[in-house]
Amino acid sequence: MTKKAFAIASVVVLSMAIVAVSARAQAGSPLLANVPFQFVVGDQTLPAGEYRIERMLSGNPKVLLIRSTDGRAHRTVTMEVLANDWQESKLIFNRYGNHYFLSQIWTQGDNSGRELFKSQRETELAGKEVKREVAVLAHRSSGKL
Repeated sequence: MTKKAFAIASVVVLSMAIVAVSARAQAGSPLLANVPFQFVVGDQTLPAGEYRIERMLSGNPKVLLIRSTDGRAHRTVTMEVLANDWQESKLIFNRYGNHYFLSQIWTQGDNSGRELFKSQRETELAGKEVKREVAVLAHRSSGKL
């Protein structure tokens, strides 16, 4: 009876370890998004194009690297963590006239989203123009680029 209990416990522990490793690997997978317009992140304007969004090696969920897949543009950002279990991966931009500001990053299956702090430039435009939200769908990268 003891061997049987040990075998069952071993299978349960092994299964939990596999699930934990799988969840960690999925959480560590970068997002890819094709942004069809020029946009602002912090104080930097990034050109339209395909972007890869990933956590920095520090593992801090508040620090992300946003990098164009062609390697020409990149920006590190610090964000606030928002609670929600989002159904799809997407980037949310605040639009004021023809100016787009990256505002939020949501990852499908993650229990939280990320919200960027408003830059001084966005705050100034927000006082003058009507804000509209624009969503760009993203997907998880299956591997290294």
